[in-house]
Amino acid sequence: MTTKRIQNIEKIFNKTTSSKHIHEGVIFVENTNGDFSYSKEYGGKGVDSPLLMASITKLFTTTCILGLLEKNELSLGDRLTKYFDNELLSNIHVFGGKDYSFDLTLSDLLFQTSGLPDVFEEGGNSAKSRAIEEDYYTTFSEQVALVKNLKPHFAPQTKRKAYYADINFDMLGEIIEKVTKTTLADAYKKYIFEPLALESTYLPEHENDIIPNIYYMDKSIYRPKVIRSSRASGGCITTARELMIFTKAFFGGKLFNKEFFEQLSAANKLQSSMGPIYYGSGYMRIPLNGLITLFMGKGELMGHSGSTGSFAFYYPIKDLFMVGDLNQMGNAALPIRLSMKLAMTTK
Repeated sequence: MTTKRIQNIEKIFNKTTSSKHIHEGVIFVENTNGDFSYSKEYGGKGVDSPLLMASITKLFTTTCILGLLEKNELSLGDRLTKYFDNELLSNIHVFGGKDYSFDLTLSDLLFQTSGLPDVFEEGGNSAKSRAIEEDYYTTFSEQVALVKNLKPHFAPQTKRKAYYADINFDMLGEIIEKVTKTTLADAYKKYIFEPLALESTYLPEHENDIIPNIYYMDKSIYRPKVIRSSRASGGCITTARELMIFTKAFFGGKLFNKEFFEQLSAANKLQSSMGPIYYGSGYMRIPLNGLITLFMGKGELMGHSGSTGSFAFYYPIKDLFMVGDLNQMGNAALPIRLSMKLAMTTK
């Protein structure tokens, strides 16, 4: 069975990397205790090569928030007015003629139920479009200002609605710094890197920090300022090997109280452009038993993907963790499709 499983994984990965737009990639699949383990590289990117986590960084932010919740240092019901001044929050969320700016809570951010717009994808000159063309740095207050120029999508906590927006996690990152009275990088070290002995995972802060190039279609681009601006929503660097260690710890209860984590399991479907993805307490959930798989799958994938081709998912039904990177910014759905195929065809 192990040989067949490896053949299936290899076949799916080979087919994915045969695309003319995939120039390098790595996949690493393991079960909980590690007695099944398989990795494969493409284009020279191995399990110890640096990779841009992009939005998988949100799992780090979630880890810190859950750790602080466990210590009673914050509450999901806290209003954002507790952490930000009125000037920053003013007019960030006006919907249907009503101002919800001062009603937003931590829960709205973590569960992506704030309704706030996503500057990365939206607007005439989205952050994504600009990042493809040039490298630039934006401060947190500048990001908030950009959000205020766009319209929210629904009132906070509208039933069965979620909208994926980086600003939700950018704000959580700021809150972590305020509560811990330290930098976000140091909070990540305390809650994640040091407990798990991660030596090649970091949040870039300085110009000499290594930041890998990203591919957009056939073009290799270097965007250190964009990455350093992304921070809590998408700025970390890691390797496939260390991403596996973290993903196992995140879903295995090694970083926070697992019972507490399981109580926060509510999830809502994201906007249609995000496909079959639901968002729970700081992570993605992808059901495999719906129309998207022609009802041929079972269970769900839990974890996160990144817009640059990174992925980190757990498939509980088969006790499989799958992490890696396709390093392609031109199609954010690629790592999702790869992970779904791996889950569905791996016996």
